[in-house]
Amino acid sequence: MPRNTDAFTIPDLTGRRALVTGASDGIGLGIATRLAGAGADVVLPVRNRRKGDAAVARIRAAHPDAVVTLEDLDLSSLASVAALGERLRAEGAPLHMLIGNAGVMTPPERQTTTDGFELQFGTNHLGHFALVGALLPVLRSGRARVVLQTSVAARRASIPWDDLQSERSYNGGRAYGASKLADALFALELSRRSRAAGWGISSAVSHPGVAPTSLLAARPEVGRAQDTTAVRMIRWLSSHGLLVGTVDTAGHPALLAATDPALDGAFTGPRGAGGVGGPAARQELWAPMRSTADAERLWSVSEELTGVRFA
Repeated sequence: MPRNTDAFTIPDLTGRRALVTGASDGIGLGIATRLAGAGADVVLPVRNRRKGDAAVARIRAAHPDAVVTLEDLDLSSLASVAALGERLRAEGAPLHMLIGNAGVMTPPERQTTTDGFELQFGTNHLGHFALVGALLPVLRSGRARVVLQTSVAARRASIPWDDLQSERSYNGGRAYGASKLADALFALELSRRSRAAGWGISSAVSHPGVAPTSLLAARPEVGRAQDTTAVRMIRWLSSHGLLVGTVDTAGHPALLAATDPALDGAFTGPRGAGGVGGPAARQELWAPMRSTADAERLWSVSEELTGVRFA
């Protein structure tokens, strides 16, 4: 039996509305299911409607009274992000939580988004930056907690300021680490700017550790025809309760960050050896996340690239 089966509870969320990206499977689906089970109304913006319908069916099978809304969203398209923002702003219902969990990981060859950005930086960071900006009015009205998922890959990452789009040199692992560091820097800077400007939003960073998700599995759409050796090993370790987490426990740090009011500007993750598994807990910021200068510079660059301004 997996050892990472620690009891994890979240408060009653009746009357709260939560949006979770990347919730059509894996960690995101687990997060959305737990939120729905706690009484939250859950918005699932998905790129693949078939997978989205299946995710909604799984949530409702676990929680028959769950209120789940499916929306269309492709984080690799700024037009798609803007369209979702427009729909939810027109609806006017406050958002109380936004968990940015979606991501793409290490395509073997450099790929680009609809807007010409390197796929990982454009989807993992710029897509979420634009989404939060597009939803700012409903996040403010809900005094929302925003959580961005980073990764253990960000622990020793850096932002390649002179080659943000990996045009001169592409390394999938480095580009992924940079994109997830960017998510962390964005979340921390969002917390600082909200406090300074009185937006009423709080934000935090979480990381799931390591779990057997589809990120490293066969993904023909990103040029990976078969499972990587790494994901096969992770599945074996997880199934034997060794070191790493499960898909369920990997969502606990994000749930902790989303529901604990004391964690504004904080960082959560598994507290086991190497941070790859174990119970969710508050963490010390990794060194690359501590640079406020990098966070401010990234914010300015992100506004310029996306055309999204946080007013």
